[in-house]
Amino acid sequence: MNIVPNVGSTDKIIRLAVGALLILLALFGVIGWWGWIGVVLIATALINWCPAYTLLGIKTCPASNPPGA
Repeated sequence: MNIVPNVGSTDKIIRLAVGALLILLALFGVIGWWGWIGVVLIATALINWCPAYTLLGIKTCPASNPPGA
């Protein structure tokens, strides 16, 4: 399976920040267990790929020129 990056740099920074904030809020008991969804945001930011974006046809990263194109 070929995973094409679909998360851009601005999107990546937002995902990392919001993900970290959600995890911290969950750790300190400010919000419920659902704050652990921040782990998913951080993971998708680190691998530069979001499965939801693939399903919805969204791509926030700049277009790349694949070899042989």
